[in-house]
Amino acid sequence: MTFGATAGPKDTPGGTPDDEGTPDDEGTAGTGAAVGEPDESARGLYLAILADGGRIRVADVPEADRDAVRRLVSIGLLMPNTMDACYTAVSPRSVSDRLGAELRSEATRLLVRAENLPGTLDALTRAYDAMPRPPERSGGAVYIEGHIHIRHRISQLVSDCRTEVLTAQPGPRPADALKIAIQQDVQLLRRGCSLRTIYQPVAMSEPPALAYAEEVTRRGSLIRILDEPIQRLMIFDRSVAVISASDDHSTAAFITDPAGIAFIVNAFERDWCRADAIGRSTTPGRGAAHSAPERVGRLLARGLTQRAVATRLGLSERTVAAHISRLRDRYGAQTLFQLGWLMRGGRDDG
Repeated sequence: MTFGATAGPKDTPGGTPDDEGTPDDEGTAGTGAAVGEPDESARGLYLAILADGGRIRVADVPEADRDAVRRLVSIGLLMPNTMDACYTAVSPRSVSDRLGAELRSEATRLLVRAENLPGTLDALTRAYDAMPRPPERSGGAVYIEGHIHIRHRISQLVSDCRTEVLTAQPGPRPADALKIAIQQDVQLLRRGCSLRTIYQPVAMSEPPALAYAEEVTRRGSLIRILDEPIQRLMIFDRSVAVISASDDHSTAAFITDPAGIAFIVNAFERDWCRADAIGRSTTPGRGAAHSAPERVGRLLARGLTQRAVATRLGLSERTVAAHISRLRDRYGAQTLFQLGWLMRGGRDDG
């Protein structure tokens, strides 16, 4: 939209403001109704016009101030006077009253819309609730096979959750899985649900996991670290528990039996009480947690076998063997016993 100075030749005192500068203009009126606040340049021009008696001729408006004039006209702080070819200042009090009434009307409309929204989506809600789900089996548990089907069912449970999610993550989570998890969990927290997670230290050793933890804790999630063997677990609203039913996690059991749920929740709460809370000063990756090789060494120093270390840290034996190999090179140890002895001495000396 261009700003025409007069209806006749430009910058002549006898002209009138262009129709585009009137409050009836579609673009400017809409802007004023939607925003209603002058920016710094418009505010400064308005004060200058007041200092000059509350009136400025169209012909006297500098090119650099024409955007500010359009802004003030759209808000209603300037009124075009077509008879005198000038703009007249309008009381901010009257503008405030008008815009306040418009905003209250808009707020009322939005509240009514919010009240009607469940009814508007009722047909979709009923269709979602009627969506086929895995059939119930005896014993209060449903077994789902395949990572895709498991993730899909968990997504449904996250979407249906209303109060609380409890989870335990013993090992590292793939970066792709974390991308999905952060989207789901942020939406969950925005709905007002609580989220508590217990991790083993190894699960929080990679940058994607640290980024996930930082984002969800910033939004209210609670995370604790437990340097003990734990099982992968998810509990939704204390009514559905999901546990792994195979070594490769390709099968999951979805448990709904109340007694089973109560037992699993109690086990989670015991682990939660023993776990270490993390905060700004203890967030993994910021100096509080030991590296994976150091954790392996500390457990070897306690006399644990390679297999026991792998189980304790949620790592594969191959990964533990690789850490042990690096530790042997670092300490010059020939046997596990010697490495454990040297690690114990190094720790005591530190």
